Amino acid sequence: MFDLVLGTNNQKKLVELRLLLPADRFTLTTLAEIPESIDVDETGTTFTENAALKATQQAKLLGRWVLAEDSGLTVDALKGQPGVYSARYAGQHGDDEANNEKLLKELEGVPMDRRTAKFNCYLCLSDPDGNVRLEGHGTCGGVIATERSGNAGFGYDPLFVIPEYHRTFGELDLAVKRAISHRSRALRSFVPKLVRLTNQVD
Repeated sequence: MFDLVLGTNNQKKLVELRLLLPADRFTLTTLAEIPESIDVDETGTTFTENAALKATQQAKLLGRWVLAEDSGLTVDALKGQPGVYSARYAGQHGDDEANNEKLLKELEGVPMDRRTAKFNCYLCLSDPDGNVRLEGHGTCGGVIATERSGNAGFGYDPLFVIPEYHRTFGELDLAVKRAISHRSRALRSFVPKLVRLTNQVD
């Protein structure tokens, strides 16, 4: 079993990560279980930079392998906003309600054919010395609705419509979301490389 720290305190992200990582291969620990873990300042200007900051700084502090991710929403009509500021778009980190409200206001009057957007997920694995050993990413395309719909998921899920399903992430069954989400797409391409690397360093 390979000891791996998941570099997030977001419980809903952890559920997705745990389900997609092979349980017979990894012993998974979360930051919430490690009192000495730190809150890393997300000072990067890209998802890639922030994922690397979260992985390498935590790994150096803990002396353990850390898998971190940075994800967010990019809206074409807003020139890629909210981007790396997705979790704190309205000012306060993690205020989903305020973030969704701000997004709706920013897109007021924008027709549906111009409300295209993408969810992005960037992954970074750091070794215990703080060296980036693996990176990966995945995206999921959709359209921003004009009103919230559905109570599942978190963040911008109630506004993010998957055109093929004519439903928001907030309405979709968890199994469907798990199959098509940006995080699952990133992990599906990342996990085989992760397993190969960990086999070499065991």
